[in-house]
Amino acid sequence: MNETLADVSIILPMYNAELWLDECLQSVFEQDFGGCMELSVYNDASKDRSAQIIEEWRPRLEERGIHLIVGGHESHQPRGVGFAKNQAISQSSGCFLCFLDSDDVMMSQRVRKQYEAAIQHPTSIVGCQVKREPAGATERYTRWINGLTHEQLVTQVFTSHGPTVIMPTWFVSREWYCHVGQFVEDGTGTPEDLLFFYEHLRKDGGVHRVNECLLQYRYHEKAATHSVSEETIWKHRVNFLEERVLRHWASFTIWNAGKQGRKLYRSLAPSTRNKVMAFCDVDKKKISKGFYTYEDSEERPKPKIPVIRYQDAKPPFIICVKLDLTGGGFEENLKSLNLKEGVDFYHFN
Repeated sequence: MNETLADVSIILPMYNAELWLDECLQSVFEQDFGGCMELSVYNDASKDRSAQIIEEWRPRLEERGIHLIVGGHESHQPRGVGFAKNQAISQSSGCFLCFLDSDDVMMSQRVRKQYEAAIQHPTSIVGCQVKREPAGATERYTRWINGLTHEQLVTQVFTSHGPTVIMPTWFVSREWYCHVGQFVEDGTGTPEDLLFFYEHLRKDGGVHRVNECLLQYRYHEKAATHSVSEETIWKHRVNFLEERVLRHWASFTIWNAGKQGRKLYRSLAPSTRNKVMAFCDVDKKKISKGFYTYEDSEERPKPKIPVIRYQDAKPPFIICVKLDLTGGGFEENLKSLNLKEGVDFYHFN
């Protein structure tokens, strides 16, 4: 353990990262932060040259004044990203934690700019804007990450995109991390960042973003994100939506009478399902049917939910329409109703 407490610990969980590690570590080396910085690496049973590459970098990092702490295990199987993050944090000493994925690259001003923001927002997760590598990968997602307004960082937490500031950009005080609690350690297939983010919001944590591109966020097939099933994330999202929003509403409308809207309806707890007044849509075919029958219901007669035009529907709405896909058509329709996001509607797309 470093004798002097660092201002910032860069938290780097590592598993078979040899392809990207040099570039990642170079970006740590090039940080222009003037305070005391350390790099805490936890090697989650890598089978490639990752551990050697880290040791090759040790003299350069130490010479630059960046204290290097390396932990790890050599079991047959990795213990998962949540475990590796928790271990990297527990072996570190910094007052602030700067999360970094081993396949990503930081801009040289990242630590300095986020440190300044985190001091101003001590109970927030501070993120930043990103550029995608390769350029053009997950274009809609990248636009969403970079384009959310300050208010939407809090209102759009229920969408399928996940946390409104993405995990590899997180910067947070150690004190606040300890207050929220550790990452879930259930191994592969667990959305540990999403679960931490939800717990953070439950404890009234804020969300803040430095509106500059401070990270190159790499997209590739081996990324841990791909191991989490959509169904797992769906269940967590529905539960969180019910807990945070729907239990406070006496009734509501689901905007989208198609597949996603009906799936949300069926996924709700029975008491919440009873609060659905109607589905609304723009599709004349769906509207002309007049209602949706919940065939799987054990109630007799089976519930029939009206399907109406969006102009005739009453707020509040849960919107199950994907953004940025209809050439602005959906967004224009929503805007025409003069509703307030976070009061009259939430996105669950």
